[in-house]
Amino acid sequence: MTALTGRQVRRRYLILHGLRWLPVGLLIPVLVLLLLERGLSLPQVGVVAAAQGLVVLVLELPTAGLADALGRKPLLVAAGLVNLGSLLLLLVADSFVLFLLAFVLLGIFRALDSGPLESWYVDAALAADPEAPIERGLSAGGVVLGVCIGAGALLSGGLVALGPLGGVSALTLPVLASIALEVVGLVALLLLLVEVRPAAGVAALRTSLRAVPGVIGGALGLVRRSRIVLALIAVELFWGFGMVTFEALLPVRLAEVLGDPDRAAALLGPAASVAWLASAGGAALIAYASRWLGVPLSAGLLRILQGATVVAMGLLAGPVGIIAAYLLCYAVHGASNPLHSGLLHRQVDGPYRNSVISLNSMVAQPAGALGGVVLTSLAAATSVSTAMVVGGVVLAAAAPLYLPAWWATRRGAPPARPAPAEPEPVA
Repeated sequence: MTALTGRQVRRRYLILHGLRWLPVGLLIPVLVLLLLERGLSLPQVGVVAAAQGLVVLVLELPTAGLADALGRKPLLVAAGLVNLGSLLLLLVADSFVLFLLAFVLLGIFRALDSGPLESWYVDAALAADPEAPIERGLSAGGVVLGVCIGAGALLSGGLVALGPLGGVSALTLPVLASIALEVVGLVALLLLLVEVRPAAGVAALRTSLRAVPGVIGGALGLVRRSRIVLALIAVELFWGFGMVTFEALLPVRLAEVLGDPDRAAALLGPAASVAWLASAGGAALIAYASRWLGVPLSAGLLRILQGATVVAMGLLAGPVGIIAAYLLCYAVHGASNPLHSGLLHRQVDGPYRNSVISLNSMVAQPAGALGGVVLTSLAAATSVSTAMVVGGVVLAAAAPLYLPAWWATRRGAPPARPAPAEPEPVA
């Protein structure tokens, strides 16, 4: 597929991965505050955020099929250009309609960007060495993600402290920095990502576009035929439902324990930065720790451990214990992701790789929405602690879904392949 060595593939993947997530870290602490500063109400903020999620849900699988049929590099370049457009719009937007458009563009970017870089890394690494330990590279990617988001959040706080500068408000400075980094990321993508395609030109583009439905159908057929792939994707349903506990309910729980929402917010700011660094630490360590039990069993035990950390957040009485459980939850989260992704990649053939990875990501969206409704309603009807305990149990309940992958590892079963009757994509 490529003349790059395994070491070169890994290095380029990590550079591009870091440039992808550093701008996100810059925006996370200020985005909602920026919208409020520009005149949006909290309900309007909720609407634009929901619009982004809806766009991702609708486009996730079609764009994944396009990446598998057309190529990963063209999709990543298009994603970068769309993201640059959304950031430029965020820079000047001053009305609900303009912010809605910016978030729709962010949704398109997320759909285009979901999976192609990771799929390129796996395909290129396996092409350089069929026995390549891709889980190590994916773990390193998790380290880079956590460090870059944590560093970006800290840098964002520093920029806000420096502002305002001239006519630019303090909350706008991180957006300017994100735009500059997005340009750097696009240049790096053009220079570093090497992808050899068998054909080019308008005719090849038309052929690739016609192949998209077949690629999507092939990926769905693969999921139907492989109980391992089906079980791994089902894990995301439990995770999407349960993640509401540490993303939405934790601040409420901490404010409840402290008796002061302002003190809770002041604690959660630095705690969130440390949590992403803990996520990076978990991703770094798991590549070595999983050698003792194997990847499937390690992944299952981590789901149980993450559920236990959420239950601890719901039951512990003091802020120190709750924050400690929160940091451990993110460390486990960082460790779980590369193991889960590695197991899924091992089960998918190249032509369908991005489609299956995006399907895995996509199912978490409706599960998260359901979890948001059910767990917040449960919290209102009973208590926040009860809702967090239920969410933690749901997270842990996903652990047995790794057993089919464990049984296959013991038997040495080969990965699932497309059925001969299914149309093969032409690119």
